[in-house]
Amino acid sequence: MGIRVAVAGASGYAGGELLRLIAGHPEFDLVAATAHSQAGHRVDVVHPQLTGLDLVLGVTDPATLADADLVFLALPHGESAALAAQLPTEVRIVDLGADHRLADPYAWAQYYGGTHAGQWTYGLPELPGQRELIAGSTRVANTGCYAAAITLALAPLIADGAASPADVVVVAASGTSGAGRAAKPHLLASEVQGDLSPYRVGTHQHVPEIKQASGATGLSLTPVLAPMPRGILATVTAVPARGVDPQQVLTQAYADAPFVHVLPEGRWPHTAATLGSNSCHLQATVDIDSGRLIVLSALDNLGKGAAGQAVQNANLMLGLPETTGLSIWGVAP
Repeated sequence: MGIRVAVAGASGYAGGELLRLIAGHPEFDLVAATAHSQAGHRVDVVHPQLTGLDLVLGVTDPATLADADLVFLALPHGESAALAAQLPTEVRIVDLGADHRLADPYAWAQYYGGTHAGQWTYGLPELPGQRELIAGSTRVANTGCYAAAITLALAPLIADGAASPADVVVVAASGTSGAGRAAKPHLLASEVQGDLSPYRVGTHQHVPEIKQASGATGLSLTPVLAPMPRGILATVTAVPARGVDPQQVLTQAYADAPFVHVLPEGRWPHTAATLGSNSCHLQATVDIDSGRLIVLSALDNLGKGAAGQAVQNANLMLGLPETTGLSIWGVAP
């Protein structure tokens, strides 16, 4: 028997990607997968890409999950905390929702509403010292997808003193899977194809998380819905605080990070190159007109932005090499 893991919220896109990664993980045994409206259905009916995975989705309740060594919570924002509180303290948990990411109760109330559930260890291993904190934790809050892409691009520049934390501007395009699997008119193929549309301009819920994780004090984020199923491409700009090569700063920061790749000069990140992987691709330059630092960041929002990141965190929590069961290479074409 391997390490017993369970997934709550397994019928969604992130849940399905978790099931795929767990099925290929050499140390994990999937003992339970639960859902809400899809409970009682076979996994391979809900997720046809998982044909051959012989498991029926159960009802999401503590009794179904409590026998696992580690539980992944892939539930809507605001639903994880109540369930996590009912699980035994010895069960390790990685929460893919936002419930336990923020330290500031006011920021939670402003961007999410409701009661703040408290902060867990933040699940971005590439931040300084975070890998060790995750390894010693039984409760880890996975990053948001935009937060992963933007924080990886920005945090080393602010920490190095190369970029001012006060005036960060981000425009980021995301695939439709980032909006979840529920049927919504604006996500119909006929609405999305051939179109780019901004949403939650100036009010996106990942802003306080990005500021908390990156050290930014002022950040403007414009998210854009792109006509593709998965992927994020973020353009992050900041005012330089001193003369420095931003690419060199990033290269030094991620020299030992297996999933973060600073591309050679002249190559720019694009979403297709990260598809199906747990990698983030970065490139940086200085705008010759404004002098602003520009970092481009690409990742798979269901990989390094959600399920892959969750497995990476789980590996660390369980004493495994963080790369176990995860690919650094994308799928093409």
